[in-house]
Amino acid sequence: MDSEHTHGIRRLFGWSNKLSVGFYVTDFLFRRILRQNADVKWPVHHTATIRVPEKIVKGKEVFPGDSPGVYINAVNGIHIGDYTNIGPNVCIVSANHDLVNNDVHLSSGPVVIGRFCWLGFGAVVLPEVQLGDFTIIGANAVVTKSYTDGYCVLAGNPAKVVRYLNKEECDAFAKSKN
Repeated sequence: MDSEHTHGIRRLFGWSNKLSVGFYVTDFLFRRILRQNADVKWPVHHTATIRVPEKIVKGKEVFPGDSPGVYINAVNGIHIGDYTNIGPNVCIVSANHDLVNNDVHLSSGPVVIGRFCWLGFGAVVLPEVQLGDFTIIGANAVVTKSYTDGYCVLAGNPAKVVRYLNKEECDAFAKSKN
């Protein structure tokens, strides 16, 4: 639990209660002084790599790269909905390399991830994938195609639906957050 002093510091700097003060101090050291992920406009873990952060559109309470080992390549754009959580070692890639010249990224549509999604440890989301609200991606799953209806759990390589969520329960939870 935060002390009054820590709570005051959080308010002063606009820091979330979801991340420790130590996280923010380490973020300052790596982004502002050592210039790692310097173009990223939000706090990120010092082991995360965010490419082309200006092409990331993120919703409320979304911190792409706050978990260790995250890799995000937003060359073709990434949209992440409100309250989506990205776990450790997750990879979100919006562009493939040319097969002949790997210095060139191929143009494609953006990756779109809905609201209230959860990308589990080591999950991979590939270019042009679109995920609907309340999509959960299991650990180490590789998402190669879109699941725009959402309200499901994906697992495996390639990822496929292994369970559906109760839409009414999910929607009631979403209303409680607004």
